[in-house]
Amino acid sequence: MRNVLLVKYGEIAMRGKNRYLVENRLIRTIIERLEPYEGYRVYKEQGRLLVVNELHEFDYELVIPLVTVLPGVTAVCPCVETEDQSLENLRNIALDYCRGRFGEAPVTFKCETKRSDKKYPHTSREVSADIGGYILHSMDNVSVDVHDPDFVVMIELRNNAYIYTGLIEGCGGLPMGTSGKATLLMSGGIDSPVAGYLTARRGVEIEAVYFDSPPYTSERAKQKVIDLAQRLAVFTGGIRLHIVPFTETQLKIYDSVPPEKMTIFLKRAMLKAADMIALKNGSQCLVTGDSIGQVASQTLQAINAIDSAAQNFVVLRPLCAMDKQEIVDIARKIGTYEISIRPYEDCCTVFVAKHPETKPKKSIIEAMEPKIEGLDALLAAALENTRVLDLK
Repeated sequence: MRNVLLVKYGEIAMRGKNRYLVENRLIRTIIERLEPYEGYRVYKEQGRLLVVNELHEFDYELVIPLVTVLPGVTAVCPCVETEDQSLENLRNIALDYCRGRFGEAPVTFKCETKRSDKKYPHTSREVSADIGGYILHSMDNVSVDVHDPDFVVMIELRNNAYIYTGLIEGCGGLPMGTSGKATLLMSGGIDSPVAGYLTARRGVEIEAVYFDSPPYTSERAKQKVIDLAQRLAVFTGGIRLHIVPFTETQLKIYDSVPPEKMTIFLKRAMLKAADMIALKNGSQCLVTGDSIGQVASQTLQAINAIDSAAQNFVVLRPLCAMDKQEIVDIARKIGTYEISIRPYEDCCTVFVAKHPETKPKKSIIEAMEPKIEGLDALLAAALENTRVLDLK
């Protein structure tokens, strides 16, 4: 008998013949996350993963926060594992476990059993009734409530038996790197980090691009983006951040186009630069934090006029159908909100027009852009001087 962590992964179980590849990727991700800590190992266990410590007592307070943030993990269960699946042994282990878990105050409970081995000599209902009855008659402070109990005592009978009383929610989605790679255009605002997180939850490896415009943006604004990228790295295991010097490009656009079209041309220039970075880093798409209609540059007409600047990759917008409160709720959940609201403006905010155009025509924008003298050269110089940070 030992304390272990049972890891559930939901969606991966529907992967058919390629399931083992996704399982193995999740195992490697968990191993990498726990590598600094001695004794932890990860094994497959019939539709579950099992995290054990083969040298020391299992430290749940350490391991659970490290594992639940990983894409692909839907839930974890701190539990007791035993090889002996006899009813007598299961009764005693379940009783000891419940005494430690329930405390002395009056509580209600019920038992549920799952059997992966249908040759087990008792049905799931028989196991639940037997162990539940034993707990009921052995503890003075418990009663049974099959509809709304305080605790559900789970007994899972697999290669070994596992007993636990609750699930701790995980990140969900698919393991990192199983769905390709994307380049995220990241500002210091609320939206783009959330877009990066949602993309990463689908198993997509993320690299991020930030456009830095000193002296119009401060070092604190840049540090805010670095802090946001480091927060995303908690979920992804690491992230590469490209910091593109963008002042000269922005000033050139500012001097060359009508003020109401400024934001459209700025975003096209950013998309061009990110497109070239994505081509070099092996991405399969670009990702932005746009939400339809949220601001002037995020109308459908503006999005259409901006997207053609990306010549190599499709642009994904995970937030396109969300309202602001939904985005804020996710930002709070993943820990980026408090960083994003620091009062340091990014380059788009500094150069935004008072009355930006909301319904630009793609054909007009594309016809005007070649007339901005030296724009491509400025973008090439900016990419040549891009600073790259590998963040953990």
